[in-house]
Amino acid sequence: MAGDTGGRLGVILGPTAVGKTGLAIALVECLQRMGIPAEIISADSRQIFRGMDIGTAKPSAQQRRRARHHLLDVVAPDETLGLAEYLRLAKACLDDCERRGTLPILVGGTGQYLSALLEDWRIPRVPPQEELRARLFAEAEAKGVVALHERLRQQDALAAERIHPHNVRRVVRALEVIAVSGKPFSAQQQRGQRREALFQLGLSLPRDLLHERADARLESMMAAGFLAEVRGLLAKGFSRALPSFSALGYRELAAHLAGECTLEEALANTGAATHHFIRRQLSWFRNHDEDTEWLDWTEPNIDETLDQLTARIVLAQTVESTVPSCQL
Repeated sequence: MAGDTGGRLGVILGPTAVGKTGLAIALVECLQRMGIPAEIISADSRQIFRGMDIGTAKPSAQQRRRARHHLLDVVAPDETLGLAEYLRLAKACLDDCERRGTLPILVGGTGQYLSALLEDWRIPRVPPQEELRARLFAEAEAKGVVALHERLRQQDALAAERIHPHNVRRVVRALEVIAVSGKPFSAQQQRGQRREALFQLGLSLPRDLLHERADARLESMMAAGFLAEVRGLLAKGFSRALPSFSALGYRELAAHLAGECTLEEALANTGAATHHFIRRQLSWFRNHDEDTEWLDWTEPNIDETLDQLTARIVLAQTVESTVPSCQL
C-alpha cells in the first residue's frame, strides 16, 4: 500500500530557527527510501516572496532537490497574498498530493496559516482595497497600532480579541473587510471540519537557547549575503515600506543602507525583533495548537524521531510488516 496516504497529512511546526526544515527533509527522504512518496507544503508567510531567500531562511536549491517543496516563491515582494488565497493554494496542493498518492507534510511557523488550514477556516473573499489599506497603515503610523486596534474593537470586539494589537496587517485586513462588506469580520470567519493529521509534531527549545540559535543564524545569513540581497531588492525598486519588508531583518538592513543607522545597530534591531517574534509565535502555538505533540529539540535525536513518525505513517496505511529503520 505504499503511496496510499488516504487523504491524510503530517505537520511539523515550531518557532523560527528551531530546526523544522532539516527534520522535514530528512523525513521525506526516509519515506522515499521506504517507497512512500512525500512532499513538503510550506506554512511560512515570508517564504512566499520571490527574491527574499537568505533573510527568510528559505530552503536552498540543494534542499529542494532532496525534497519537493510547495508554496515557495509564490508572489513578488510588491504583491500580496492574503490568507484566503494562501488557503486556496494550500488546499489545491493537498488535493494534488491526494490524487497522486503522495503524503503532504505541512511545515512552518506561521501559526495563522497552520490553524486556518488544519481547522478549515472559511475566510471572507474581499479583494484588497489598496487606497483604504494605505490610509489605515498611515493611521497606524501616525496614531499608533494600539489606537488602530481600538478602532477595530469598537467595530468588532470579538475580532479585536482574536487579533493582537501589534499584528497591524491583520488589524488592517479586518477593518478592510468590515468596511467593504458592512458585516463584522468575526462573523465571516467560519470553520469547517478539522483535518485529520497522522502526526502534528512541534519542535521546542528553551527560550534562551532558541534566541542563541536565532542570533547565530543571523550571523550566518549575513555571511551568506543577506545585506546584498536587501540592497538588490531596493535597487529593483522595491520599497522598504512594502508589507514584505516586515520580514525579519529586511527593513532594519534597508534603514542601514539608507544611512539611518550603523550596521551594528541594524543587526541589534533585527535580533530584538526576532526575539519578540519568537515570543509571539510561542504565544500563538500555546493558545491555538492544543493537538500539537511537543518534542524537546535541545539534543535532537533525528533517527529515533524518524522511526517514530514513519511507524505512525505505515501503521495508518495498515501495512502488516515490521517498520524498517530510517537510521541516517
